[in-house]
Amino acid sequence: MKQGETGSVAQRIEALRREIDQHNYHYYVEDSPLISDAQYDKLMSELQALEEAHPDLITPDSPTQRVGAGPLQAFRSVRHAVVMRSLNNAFESEDVGAFDRRNTEALSAAGLLPQHGQVEYMAELKFDGLAVSLRYENGLLVQAATRGDGQTGEDITANVRTVRSVPLRLRGDNVPEVLEVRGEMLMTRHDFERLNEQQLQRREKVFVNPRNAAAGSLRQLDPRITATRPLRFFAYGWGEIRVRGADGQVDLFQQEAGDADMPRDTHSGMLDWLAAFGLPVSNQRRLVRGLDGLLGYYEEVGRLRAQLPFEIDGVVYKVDSLTAQDVLGYVARAPRYAIAHKFPAQEETTVLLDIDVQVGRTGALTPVARLKPVFVGGVTVTNATLHNEDEIRRKDIHIGDTVVVRRAGDVIPEVVAVIPELRPQNARSFQMPENCPVCGSAVERLEDEAAARCTGGLFCPAQRKQSLTHAAGRKALDIEGLGEKLVDQLVDSGRVKSIADLFTLTVLELSGYERMGRKSAENLLQAIDKARRPELGRLLFALGIRHVGETTARDLAQHFGSLQALMEADEDALLAVRDVGPVVAGSVRRFFDEPHNREVVRALQEAGVEPVQETVAQGGALPLAGKTLVLTGTLPNWTRDEATRHIMAAGGKVSGSVSRKTAYVVAGEEAGSKLERAKSLGVTILDEEGLKALLAQK
Repeated sequence: MKQGETGSVAQRIEALRREIDQHNYHYYVEDSPLISDAQYDKLMSELQALEEAHPDLITPDSPTQRVGAGPLQAFRSVRHAVVMRSLNNAFESEDVGAFDRRNTEALSAAGLLPQHGQVEYMAELKFDGLAVSLRYENGLLVQAATRGDGQTGEDITANVRTVRSVPLRLRGDNVPEVLEVRGEMLMTRHDFERLNEQQLQRREKVFVNPRNAAAGSLRQLDPRITATRPLRFFAYGWGEIRVRGADGQVDLFQQEAGDADMPRDTHSGMLDWLAAFGLPVSNQRRLVRGLDGLLGYYEEVGRLRAQLPFEIDGVVYKVDSLTAQDVLGYVARAPRYAIAHKFPAQEETTVLLDIDVQVGRTGALTPVARLKPVFVGGVTVTNATLHNEDEIRRKDIHIGDTVVVRRAGDVIPEVVAVIPELRPQNARSFQMPENCPVCGSAVERLEDEAAARCTGGLFCPAQRKQSLTHAAGRKALDIEGLGEKLVDQLVDSGRVKSIADLFTLTVLELSGYERMGRKSAENLLQAIDKARRPELGRLLFALGIRHVGETTARDLAQHFGSLQALMEADEDALLAVRDVGPVVAGSVRRFFDEPHNREVVRALQEAGVEPVQETVAQGGALPLAGKTLVLTGTLPNWTRDEATRHIMAAGGKVSGSVSRKTAYVVAGEEAGSKLERAKSLGVTILDEEGLKALLAQK
């Protein structure tokens, strides 16, 4: 090839590399891709073809070199130029208060306390991943290492080069001669779930949590395996920095040196400096003042924790001024100027003592783990869901196993994995019972369903109790005073066998039950009498028809207008209802085809229960027909349930999350993240008066 042609190819290769690096930055760092995956693949294919034809033009920072080199025999040791220190932990607000008090006193004595009298901190997320150190020389990634013992780690350069959010070359012109970046390697929840699905399909071991998945992926001896794992990196600190000054001399900076001539004089400024080189830095960081600022950030992040795309196990507070950091110094292996405020642990190990089976309102049988008590997620856990028989088989759970229990926020605790090497010899496998453990009726499982079900229907006391509790709920018949304990007594005594029996109760009978004086009995009877004239949609929801929620019940009521018309409708007629598909239509038809269900409806009618006739919906005549609304915050006059009923009566739907399909967001006082989401998407925002005006339209 002629020299001119070689130059042209080299220029094209360099242009492709710059373009691909730009798209990697926007996709993995900015989370705002500029082109489609297909377009990106086309650019990469062209670059690969050119480099294969001209191997002499391949450079270490080329995007094609992320695919992973050959397997390693072992990881070699790397000594960190600057120690990778750990942080002391705070578990209670008192610990954080003591931390702030020590800093305030020390900086006040040193004359470094700001005029407003409070220490300024950089508050950040504490990622639940694997700490790593990246070393760049003249902008090029030359080494990556694990934390190890803080002094020495393992060389994972070949693996880290495959991570697309890690720049192989720093952006910008004025890059340092040496820059050691400290940060966290992690995996998002979505990517973790997708990885485990792929592992299952390949019949390979699944990972317990995203942290284990990230750590296992980084410590693969074969970098080609790491290249297939969806890892991400976030920078939060630095080690050695060498910058060539205006006089041509190279200045050495280290985080521990406390040098006032650092590229920036604050921790927050340094993070911005790192971000300018194309390094990913979390945007959930914030400058705060004093103890109130620290605890406020902790509480805010705690509320948002479940919505974050990745796992965190707390937050980190660092004194923002680098000069102040130098004055505060270090103690043992940790800095005095920083502390990790940990959330209660979300995962712990314990022993699975037994597996019980609970029968739900719809007859679904759910296996429940009985656990040796363990403190996790801020509470003592003794029970955890096992979901269904298939999940038990997939996770290979045996009675007697040592298991990993997870509880995130208010989520019901679940058993996420077993520790097979701790399995005792007398461990027993689980078998779903063939008969309902409550009523003895046969248990069946349809081919397309994961759950096994009791066929006893309303004859099963377990279903009866939950059906009555459901029917008495606020969104159904709204019978105030009919709680679970009273329902238990009514069913256990044999007095109430169906919803209809509630309407035959007397004050004298009710007064005889535990904690039910005459006044309480009279109040309950008034609530029951009030429920004799329910809206049709509420009655349908109260019946507990499978797959029929509050919105679908309302749609059915508005479409058919009366209970009798609905009971006589065939599946074709049901399919004509908005958003009713074959599954719902079949479920409704089967419910009313059951003789005992018709008997309950007949008994309700004989007890004087007459639902209010609904106005049959006429296409788009309703003001909110086909519209989806989201409620957030506290409205001045209407409760959320009242607002929901008005919206549904006008043909609208109420959703719990904001999307581009949301027509309106109704915001009250203390509206949260939903309001911000609506603003970012350009969704119309209403207050209560705006909603009322909308409902009044004809």
